[in-house]
Amino acid sequence: MSHARTILALLAGAVLSPNGARAAAGRDWPEYLGGPDRAHYSTLRQIDASNVARLRPAWAYHTGVFGQMQCNPIVVKGVLYGATGTSEVFALDAATGRPLWRFSAPGTLDPVLANDRGVAYWTDGKSERILCTIDAWLYALDARTGAAIKDFGAGGRASLKAGLGPRAQEKWVVSTTPGTLYGDLIVMPTRVSEDQDAAPGFIQAFNVRTGTLAWTFVTIPYPDTPGYETWSKDAYRNTDVGSANCWAGMAIDRRRGILYVPTGSAAPDFWGGHRLGKNLFADSLLALDAATGRLLWCQQTVHHDIWDRDLPSPPVLVRVRRGGRPVDAVAQTTKTGFVFVFDRVSGEPLFPIEERPFPRSTLDGEEAWPTQPVPLLPKPYARQSLTEADISPYALNRGELLAQLRAARTGLFQPFGKFPTILFPGFDGGGEWGGPAVDPDGILYVNSTNMAWVASMSDAPREAELALMSPGRRGYVRYCVSCHGPERRGLPAGGIPSLVGVGSRLRREEVVGLIGTGRKMMPGFTALSGDERAAIAGYLFGDEAQPEAGAAPAQAAARIPYQFDGYNRWVDSSGYPAISPPWGTLSAIDLNTGQYVWTATLGEFKELSARGIPPTGAENYGGPVATAGNLLFIAATKDGMMRAFDKRTGRVLWQTELPAAAFATPSTYEANGRQYVVVACGGTKLGTAPGDSYVAFALP
Repeated sequence: MSHARTILALLAGAVLSPNGARAAAGRDWPEYLGGPDRAHYSTLRQIDASNVARLRPAWAYHTGVFGQMQCNPIVVKGVLYGATGTSEVFALDAATGRPLWRFSAPGTLDPVLANDRGVAYWTDGKSERILCTIDAWLYALDARTGAAIKDFGAGGRASLKAGLGPRAQEKWVVSTTPGTLYGDLIVMPTRVSEDQDAAPGFIQAFNVRTGTLAWTFVTIPYPDTPGYETWSKDAYRNTDVGSANCWAGMAIDRRRGILYVPTGSAAPDFWGGHRLGKNLFADSLLALDAATGRLLWCQQTVHHDIWDRDLPSPPVLVRVRRGGRPVDAVAQTTKTGFVFVFDRVSGEPLFPIEERPFPRSTLDGEEAWPTQPVPLLPKPYARQSLTEADISPYALNRGELLAQLRAARTGLFQPFGKFPTILFPGFDGGGEWGGPAVDPDGILYVNSTNMAWVASMSDAPREAELALMSPGRRGYVRYCVSCHGPERRGLPAGGIPSLVGVGSRLRREEVVGLIGTGRKMMPGFTALSGDERAAIAGYLFGDEAQPEAGAAPAQAAARIPYQFDGYNRWVDSSGYPAISPPWGTLSAIDLNTGQYVWTATLGEFKELSARGIPPTGAENYGGPVATAGNLLFIAATKDGMMRAFDKRTGRVLWQTELPAAAFATPSTYEANGRQYVVVACGGTKLGTAPGDSYVAFALP
């Protein structure tokens, strides 16, 4: 069947969602990021450029759980639904912040759960449900009371592993982003491990009424299916190959019944010798028939990803003008700073994309794909290259940083090897999971971090070396060293805690539990036995029993020949980014032309500003919200501020200090005739102080 006939057949069979929200949020903020288009846009205009400077706190809700919150709360009919830092779901009166109900899944451990970015609301006009995830489960709650709906799945919950096959059942699978609704279906994003123990990241749709699995799209193709030829022959059944999941969330064109799914890299992240080839459908924007999961088109943004360049946020749906006519488009931002813009129906690029050559890998068994897709427009919103002139002028150890730069390999898509490689933009972008906003005029607003990271690979311990290690040390080397490092120091500023002296902070049984369940961004190693987890804890506590002299060595083999040496931000001796500012930006890009409207510095280090240094920008997570009042609201920055920008000029019109840094996207809504802007203030990322509050602002 031709592509055009495929689309016509889809349109003929499309059924609009009974809870279908408008493309732009208005009085309510009824879905994640505002609506099914994920545009972060509201038609409200009570707060505008003329009065935004008068904004004041209207109410605050303290969850009582201190820790990072990334939630973009939804608001439906005067009720706000959100989540705490430990995935408890709650409902508030949106006008006052008064608590209405709170749901905590029985049997879950606090605080081991993953960061929760929100919930989904569904109604058929009679029943109202909140769909949320806790651990490896999708729950359906009564929106009025917060009670679990017992006839959904098994006692109110359905397994997120239902469609992933037998090899995923003992592996770590959670979801940190709300599902996407289409009629009686909810399509779920999932997070899985990113190492050689990763579950496959297939896309799954569940029935909202019953919790049963409706369809599955396989992202690591089986033989005789499209995309299989882009992998090593046995990759689909290799237990060392997994992931290729959508963790960032999706967008949907409900009128056409087309679901847009951004996927991440295949696992393991940094060595792909067991998955040679382009690796479809990893690192791709997929257009799927929302009713059946059938593939309509695919555009891959990174071939054979060995840098963890996941697509980090939902795409946005937008209407632009091309050749004097309107075109429905879908735009995808990336960690590299590229914006890919496609025709929403055909998948054809709206701006030229070139396949450009990049360096070969130096690691045995690895074959980096020789080219990568580079859009010619828009130009990247993040810096992508470094020279000696880019070393920070404020660094006290500038000579040392210059020597590090000269000793390292740099450049976009430079494969990692047994030498320092400076990855720029770093592992956290560029663009991140907050995603961009877009307004009806086709202007896209995207925040970016300009931060370089240092990465390298080394030989994994050989079979004989592993066999001679104690069980706990062997487990640490296999499962923990890639993040926490060989010295167990982690990267606290990046959310990877040091494990040195962990016994002074956690009880042994807590550590054993965390190894199995995961915590925040740490995956859980569910396949490890209790004895294996206890052995790793013993190694960390420094009291693991050693093998007896003369005992036969354990049989243990490294399944891949290289190990990642850990995540390291490239900073100066004072802890500031090693490169010159700006370290954070906010840009407006006209998707009609591919040209920039403006770029502004986003964030500051207040101690540097106090010395007379102009605002430098700062690392940032969470995205902006655009309104018909010509405003952009954004928190996101390490400095703990909330700001309103004039979306026409990029000028800051209002800012206020929050009770804790807000690494979350705000929501805006109207209740009792008054417009509010609310944001979750959780802190704890980038070394910021913890918080527990949702804070809403309004005009006096």
